[in-house]
Amino acid sequence: MSESQFSTARTDDIDQMSYEQARDELAEVVTKLETGGAPLEESLALWQRGEALADRCERWLDGASARLQEVRQSLDRADSADTAD
Repeated sequence: MSESQFSTARTDDIDQMSYEQARDELAEVVTKLETGGAPLEESLALWQRGEALADRCERWLDGASARLQEVRQSLDRADSADTAD
């Protein structure tokens, strides 16, 4: 069986997931992979989906971090303006 004959995991639905949905499914994928026993092709598909889920979680967290940073900067500017008055 060549590499091109391996099935790939469905990942097109992941971009619509909330952080919690992606995190929960990622935990399930990790458990399945750690348990073992799945055929190689299924394990590869699980790994691929897990990578996509982890990426989704990271993008959610990066976005949340950026929003927090914006709020902190806004508050710092407001405090600086109040102090200058």
